[in-house]
Amino acid sequence: MTMSSLTWNIHNVHIVLEDRVVKGSVQVSNGRVAAIVPEESSAELPADAESVDGKGGWLLPGFIDVHVHGGFGGDFMYANSESFDRITKFHASQGTTGMLATTMTASKEAIDAVLDAVAEYQQSGNQYAPLLGVHLEGPFISEKWPGAQNPAYIQDPQLEWLKEWNEKHPGMVKLLTLAPEKNNSKEAIAWMSENGIIAAAGHTDAVYDEVKAAADAGLTHAVHTYNAMRGLHHREPGTLGAVLTDDRIYTEIIADGEHVHPAAIALMLAAKPLDRVIIVTDAIEAAGMPDGTYELGGLAVVVKNGTARLREGNALAGSSLTMIRAFRYMLNHSKLGILEVSQLASGNPARELGIFDRTGSIAEGKQADLVLADAEFNVECTWVQGRTVFHKSE
Repeated sequence: MTMSSLTWNIHNVHIVLEDRVVKGSVQVSNGRVAAIVPEESSAELPADAESVDGKGGWLLPGFIDVHVHGGFGGDFMYANSESFDRITKFHASQGTTGMLATTMTASKEAIDAVLDAVAEYQQSGNQYAPLLGVHLEGPFISEKWPGAQNPAYIQDPQLEWLKEWNEKHPGMVKLLTLAPEKNNSKEAIAWMSENGIIAAAGHTDAVYDEVKAAADAGLTHAVHTYNAMRGLHHREPGTLGAVLTDDRIYTEIIADGEHVHPAAIALMLAAKPLDRVIIVTDAIEAAGMPDGTYELGGLAVVVKNGTARLREGNALAGSSLTMIRAFRYMLNHSKLGILEVSQLASGNPARELGIFDRTGSIAEGKQADLVLADAEFNVECTWVQGRTVFHKSE
């Protein structure tokens, strides 16, 4: 199933399309979906092409993770290709076919190094799950809600830094998390909006009116909704109240049952249009690794029974989650069906990043970014642009 040919087929599989599930076959040619053939159709796929038996499993559009720090012992803050390979190979094995390399609150020099390393990595050709760009999580966040971020590097937004990063690496920064109540935030948000960077609220103590004003300025995203933000009060709806009630704002959710109670996820799904909800992992280097002590943003993290917490203070420190586990969690612990969960994992992030014309769903002409899963939604194989980046037996 390594697919050396330019044209190949996968048959005997339940294909999760944008609006329906069909059992049948998919033809891939030159890295794109060439044809979708329902089982009852009389159409025929090329007989001489390599063919994969899906064994009655699920063919899903590849997952897009807009918030991931690391995995399998790698962290994007390490800013080297060896670490990036570990991360992208591991998450490809979990169905991810595109991600934003997510940084931590750190010195400008450390963030510069990540941007340089991602640019070099992209130019060298991603072997596994491609890096679609960078998500800068901080350092322009609230001292009151640092979460697992290093408070030593927290500061007000620096518009000159944003301009410098964008000039050196045009289009590299796709998303930036900040606290809307900080000095200079509104100016930074407006500039990001004008320059194609998604402005996100996160690690914030903003009151309701401050978030609404930020949305008016161009803010359109909330990072790990519920976590590390001012909560909902009936007289001061807070950050959370604004995020849940403003349809301009996409909401991330860490769907692991630890960061957010399933009832709170149900509340979010009731409040938000479905096309404004995105599942993410917020995974750190401990993802795919045994329990033990790890690092995140220079801080010690202890992972016990798969849950990551700071050694000092015990705050949740990212996760060991993967996209396929988040996918299964939403199927099992929400009222959503497979089409809706696929939208949260693939379609919505692709739309937000402006790449839905080429990925994020299974459709003729789109990239063959595909995940084959068995009946229990365990990943069997992952393809990026028709190329095998993971096979369970290899």
